[in-house]
Amino acid sequence: MSEAIVEVRDLVKHFPITSGILIQRQVGAVHAVDGVSFDVMRGETLGVVGETGCGKSTTARLITRLLEPTSGTITFEGQDISHLSPTKIKPLRKEVQMIFQDPYSSLNPRKTVGSIISEPFKIHGLKEGKGERKRAVQELMEQVGLNPEHYNRYPHEFSGGQRQRIGVARALALQPKLIIADEPVSALDVSIQAQILNLLRDLQRELGITLVLIAHDLSVVRHMCDRVAVMYLGKVVELADSETLYTQPRHPYTGALLSAVPVPDPELAASRRRQIPGGDVPSPTNPPPACRFHPRCPKVQDQCRTDEPLLSPKDSGALAACHFPLTESEAAERLGTAEHA
Repeated sequence: MSEAIVEVRDLVKHFPITSGILIQRQVGAVHAVDGVSFDVMRGETLGVVGETGCGKSTTARLITRLLEPTSGTITFEGQDISHLSPTKIKPLRKEVQMIFQDPYSSLNPRKTVGSIISEPFKIHGLKEGKGERKRAVQELMEQVGLNPEHYNRYPHEFSGGQRQRIGVARALALQPKLIIADEPVSALDVSIQAQILNLLRDLQRELGITLVLIAHDLSVVRHMCDRVAVMYLGKVVELADSETLYTQPRHPYTGALLSAVPVPDPELAASRRRQIPGGDVPSPTNPPPACRFHPRCPKVQDQCRTDEPLLSPKDSGALAACHFPLTESEAAERLGTAEHA
């Protein structure tokens, strides 16, 4: 395994809840991210998956420093960037870029495509002169599959898939080392999703970029990623290479997610044991003590309610935060691969 380009340790982000009209006082906090730790290796594609509201996008915005962490550390290429001032963080912006989820709201409708993609050059003092910037922008447009002649068109003149290609071109403009794609295809038609994903994969291999892909579609993540981190209610509950996670899940929550993924084989689908977690996702303003999944877990025991499980190695090689992880036979039942199925 190559060296880590990003190291995240005990990352926490709490959003305060205030009350009062004249005098604001804090009455609580939303525990969006609560003690997340992982590494992103240089050149790899790391997937981050989980239910809506589990803290995936907040984690992405913390790594790019669009949000200030409550506590914890984020190290990029050996430099602690957790609490850098806006002046000191500016050089980092060239190295870390983000592709946003919604291609309709992430582009300024009052600016042409050429102006949108060339904005990073202006901010960082690169590509002096309009002619040089125009050539650079048109090269980027061609690289992501857009017609360079559409340089002067506005975002509303493009389809959703084309707009997301514009977002990809903007992210590539400064030749970053790390790109974080926050659910880049969730707002697109299914027929277009594969095109954007294949584009990202081809660019990542061609340019040697490190990619963090945030998604809720597990099929997409398996297609794209080398390793996968599974998040639940602000914490990473499992981290493994893609093949291990999809064939030998160890955390009950991961097993439940995989058991819900549709499969094209009717016999395999019929043999699977669907694991539907009980109850609703607890509120992030008042998360459960110890293991956060214990109110919904089918394998819950007394220890789960009193002791918080640490992210530790299991027999499959995966890291899982679980006192009583799934056995091979239990995982096989959920995936429909058990011998007796």
